[in-house]
This record gives sequence, structure tokens and C-alpha cells, in this order.
Amino acid sequence: MKRPVRSALAASVALSVALSVALEVALAATGPVAAPAAEAFDAATLMRTLAKTRASRADFVEKKYLATLEQPIESSGELVYRAPSRLERRTVKPKPEVLIVDGDMLSVERGATRRSISLASYPEVAVFTDSIRATLGGDLAALARSYRVVVDGSAARWRISLLPSDARIAALVSRVTLDGHDASIDTIEVLQADGSRSVTSVRPRPDGAP
Repeated sequence: MKRPVRSALAASVALSVALSVALEVALAATGPVAAPAAEAFDAATLMRTLAKTRASRADFVEKKYLATLEQPIESSGELVYRAPSRLERRTVKPKPEVLIVDGDMLSVERGATRRSISLASYPEVAVFTDSIRATLGGDLAALARSYRVVVDGSAARWRISLLPSDARIAALVSRVTLDGHDASIDTIEVLQADGSRSVTSVRPRPDGAP
């Protein structure tokens, strides 16, 4: 049976907010705090750092590369995370837009129009969002159930690759690569299953929590 257009749109929007907010804020807003010198840097070390973040705020610039366009689509704005389950992406340019995941609900605001969608209606999106929340909560065991987590480098300069092992997530995302230093992220590259690619630069706000 052909999937309804509304379902595909919901999946696309949920993917955008979950990736752009959860991964960017989770790893960017913790700030440049180096791991202890005596502790080897690995995924578990990073997860322990993430688990300490209860609320955070960061600015972002994202470039999306689509096969149908010669030039990337650029957007910028603000990212907000509030534990345990509220994620916000507030786009300022090119057009104002607010995407919010709070609990089981996804809300989209464009101008005076607001729509809410239950993630429970889209299991493949819900399982992806839950795995991202595992990242925010520092739950490496839960994350490893959905991804193969590969860590390279050291605390001074590292790379994390998330390769979906859950077929439902793999239908949306092929790979997520995060480059950073200490406990701060610099860039995120997301390769979606349809071949589209996005590269995001993140800058934590010095004022910290919202």
C-alpha cells in the first residue's frame, strides 16, 4: 500500500528536528570541557558528559545538499534542549519556522499556522527520536541498540560515526558523522537514505541554559 503524503511529510519534518536539534545541541552545548587526563576518551566518556546537560542553547548554520539543486540550501537559527524530552529548532533565515518535539508530540509553527502530529502514528520516526533521546540522556547501551557507534581520535580532536543497525532508522538515515574537540562539537554531517546530505556548524551560546 502506498504511503500517504502526510506520513512522508511528517517523517521528513520529524527527522529534521530530531537530527538538527538533538544531535547538535546534545554535543555542542556541553561546552569545551576536556575529559580528565587519566581517563581514555571513548563513546562512554562522551555519554557521561552528555548526561550532565539538563538544558542548553546553541546557534546553528545548516547547508543542505540536494541532487536536484546546484547550490545548497542554507538556514540558520537557534537550537534549544530541555531535559528530559523537549527539543526545539527555531529557524530565523531564510524563513521563520519553529519545530518542537516534546514528549510524543511534534509541533510545527510557520507564521500564524501551527500543526501538531503524534509520533506514535509513525513508528519509524518514533524509534529514531527515542534513540536520539538516548544520546541526550547519555544512555550508550540504548544508543548501541539502534546504531553501530564508531569513535576515532582523542579528547583533543575526535570523530563519532553513527551507523544505523535498526532498519527503521536506516530507512531515514544512512550515516551521521560528528567532528569536534574536547566536549564541544564543530560540525555535523548527515547522509540521508535518499542521498541528500546536510552539513551543520554549531556554536554554543555562552549564556548556557535557556
